[in-house]
Parts: sequence; structure tokens; C-alpha cells
Amino acid sequence: MVDVNNATVYVVDDDEAILDSLQLLLKTAGLRACTYDGPEKFLSDYQPTRPGCLILDIQMPGMTGLELQEILADVGSILPIIFITGHADIPIAVQAMKDGAFEFLQKPFNDTVLLDYVTKALSLNERQQKEITATQSVIARIEKLSPREKQVFEKVAEGKSGKVIASELNLSPRTIEIYRSHVMLKMQATSAVELANLMNITR
Repeated sequence: MVDVNNATVYVVDDDEAILDSLQLLLKTAGLRACTYDGPEKFLSDYQPTRPGCLILDIQMPGMTGLELQEILADVGSILPIIFITGHADIPIAVQAMKDGAFEFLQKPFNDTVLLDYVTKALSLNERQQKEITATQSVIARIEKLSPREKQVFEKVAEGKSGKVIASELNLSPRTIEIYRSHVMLKMQATSAVELANLMNITR
């Protein structure tokens, strides 16, 4: 279930009538909506940590929807983009899909279909946000390890035994066990398998 209380549906279109109708539609569906009549205004308000999705017109005066898509990609945005297009824009929309857009709809579009795409896009963004948070948490734990603990962490995660690690680091098996215990505690893990999974999260 998508947490609609935290998510925002951003709408960027130079057509005021479309902005008004989409804002009403989204509000009626219980979704928070922010509308912008151009990409520049959206970018001035954009914050990468805000969860949501973007409904974006392809053809607009000045910066186009494709140019905004490219800018967002360059800054590492994970905001799913639903393009809305005119009939003549379909080949461009197909290219937008290849460049990572979530979906596109041809004008005039069905409100139910749009809301379905929005729900799926918000679900995707929610999963991606959780993955990013989990990765950042693991990285923060790794940064708290001492240089030696990081060495032991990597080798345990690779599935190496205490004796092998002791030999490779020129330490006693008992010392390795102490380091391993510290690593398990700091990384909040209970097994080598869990350490390996945590290592994989950061790759």
C-alpha cells in the first residue's frame, strides 16, 4: 500500500486547463499534487528526497519534457516519469521510454488509466526510496568500522574461515574471532551470510 500522505504527484504542463483538471483529479483520488506551468519552475522547487512521481508534458515552450528528463537523470533522480503526449509526439515518447520514463499516455487520456499509472509509479518510488535508505544505513555502519574491522568484514562476507583470515592478515585465530565479534555487533548481523548480504547491498 502506497503511503499517499508522504508522496507527491508533480504535474508539469504549460496548459493551465490540464494543470487544473489534473490537480482536481488527483485531489479527488486522495493524492497530494503540485502543479507547475514549466520545467524551470519545477526544478526550482525540486528536492530529491521527496517521494512521489512526475506527470510531464513532452512539448512545452522553452525547456521540453525530454530535456527535463535528461536533467533529472543527470542528478540521479529516481522520480518515475509519466509522459503525457499529443499524437505527433508518440515517436518522441517511445524514445523517452527507452531513456527510462515509467510510462506515457496520449492526449486525451482516460482518468482511470492515469490514476492506475500514478499508483504504480508511487509504489515503485516507495520501494526505491526504501532501498536507498537501507543502503545508506549499511554504509553508515561500515564507516563506523575500524580499518582492521573492515578487512575482517570483507573477508568474512566473502565466506572465508577464521583460520584463513588469520593467515591472510598475519593475526592469530583468536584475534580474528574478537574482530569478527566486533564486526557482527557493529553491523547488526548474526552470521556470515547476513554480512555477505549487507556487502551486496552496497555494490
